[in-house]
Amino acid sequence: MSNIYDLAYDLEKGLRESEEFQALKEAYEKVMNDPTTKQMFDNFRDTQLELQQKQAQGEEITQEEVENAQQVVELVQQNEDISKLMEEEQRLNTLIGDVSKIITKPLEELYGEDEQQQ
Repeated sequence: MSNIYDLAYDLEKGLRESEEFQALKEAYEKVMNDPTTKQMFDNFRDTQLELQQKQAQGEEITQEEVENAQQVVELVQQNEDISKLMEEEQRLNTLIGDVSKIITKPLEELYGEDEQQQ
């Protein structure tokens, strides 16, 4: 049987070579190579991160912050390159989620059997 770490590195290589990753990489580079688009994307990510941190800390998000975030999202959605990047990111996340389900299947089956026996 193969070493589990070798299989993981093979999986990493496969992911890097996948159509989904290559499309994401291309979309990311396009956004990063345009200073205006990059600034808009960075602002979007910063806004997103700030709100996520507040939620995680149990802090209340103000109406002003919600409105600001909505404006940032609307602006970003109007940018074709950023929209493409987000679309490709979602495709890759779906792929990773599918692979994760496959990898964790033995655990689900094991614990599923355990619950059935009780």
